[in-house]
Amino acid sequence: MTDAVPVSPSGSYAPAGTASTLAERLDRLPFSRLHLRVLTGSGIGWALDAMDVGLISFVIAALAAQWDLAPSETGWIASIGFVGMAVGASVGGLLADRFGRRQIFALTLLIYGLATGASALVGGLAALLVLRFLVGLGLGAELPVASTYVSEFAPARIRGRLIVILEAFWAVGWTLAALIGYLVIPSSADGWRWAFALGAIPAAYALIVRWGLPESARWLERRGRFTQAEAVVGRFEQAAVVASAPPRGRPTVPAARASSLSERLGALWSGEFRVRTACLWLVWFCVNFSYYGAFIWIPSILVAQGYDLVRSFGFTLVITLAQLPGYAAAAWLIEVWGRRVTLSVFLVGSAVAAVFFGTADPPGAVIAAGMALSFFNLGAWGALYAVTPEMYPTSLRATGTGWAAGVGRIASIVAPLVVPSLLLAGGAPVLFVVFAAFFVLAAAGAWGLVDRRGAALDDR
Repeated sequence: MTDAVPVSPSGSYAPAGTASTLAERLDRLPFSRLHLRVLTGSGIGWALDAMDVGLISFVIAALAAQWDLAPSETGWIASIGFVGMAVGASVGGLLADRFGRRQIFALTLLIYGLATGASALVGGLAALLVLRFLVGLGLGAELPVASTYVSEFAPARIRGRLIVILEAFWAVGWTLAALIGYLVIPSSADGWRWAFALGAIPAAYALIVRWGLPESARWLERRGRFTQAEAVVGRFEQAAVVASAPPRGRPTVPAARASSLSERLGALWSGEFRVRTACLWLVWFCVNFSYYGAFIWIPSILVAQGYDLVRSFGFTLVITLAQLPGYAAAAWLIEVWGRRVTLSVFLVGSAVAAVFFGTADPPGAVIAAGMALSFFNLGAWGALYAVTPEMYPTSLRATGTGWAAGVGRIASIVAPLVVPSLLLAGGAPVLFVVFAAFFVLAAAGAWGLVDRRGAALDDR
């Protein structure tokens, strides 16, 4: 057995001789079918999440007419889900650091899938709000857990790219939501109920996640479960068809166990992480405010501008399609330009596009500006999800990612509620100038983050 000595308080080990740590072996693997399985398995959950979030923007536009809802009531239909997401994101990260990435990922899918399906049966606003809060709990916890999970399997040299590709599944899910909104919701008075029924699919997919995906080897090692961690890494090495695998050394000194809840939360604001935590929370807050303020309300804004329900949903569908090339560009640039430059460039592009969208008038200009907003904003989301898990070591990764997302959800709660007031005060031009200002502030905050392109996850 090869001796090993700890080299950092995070639990990383540098074995003597030629043996490598599990983290080093994961980082140098070529991309294999098992990496693809982790990516697509997590990505499908991500797409289903996006489908649920996207559906509510179309449901709101339909229910506003069918139930004769006031703007404040429709605003709460959107915001109450984000209240749940804020709680879910904060709690989900803590639970994932304690109980494992895969377990919590599957649980979140189950929660929001069942709650979405139940929403199809509601007969009034109060019941819908309760269920939307429960949906938000699952949705909020799922996103930071999934990005942490994939980042811990991704080889260091392509980690950023893989996380952006994971985020690209969001565009797939939002496109599905737009298709359902365009084809299903206007088809009958109960079209919105059928849309919610389709949103129950994640409950069934949770079983596939629970039994079909491996647990994070880095998390297993951190919890002292070396045999299981070794087995997971061994499977990835076999899948990569490594001709001569490096000798496998197991630490002779137990890895440090995860700290308590209060210690993990306190560590986010320690001297080492204080600046990056503050900047990360600022970026998450600003991006959430502008993204959800705009995209949850776009179908309703178009209806208010005189377009009928079907045409406004059709415009939204075309605008949504621009998200995929935005992700593709970010996935390539993030390993070429680095994290901070890519994130800030896409945020500035989002600000410019937001100003043009707010002042666009002819249908062609509305669609073009909306597509530019989709392109840059979703590319920025991809870069943000790539950089966030890289800011913290394994013991804090899900907690730090979850709390950043949780702070962002506060903005997503506020944004849908203030949109009606901003529209009343100055219309779409004022509204989207405000969104542009938040994008610019986020671009400035991005420069307080650490760019860890190609670095091992636990290296400081």
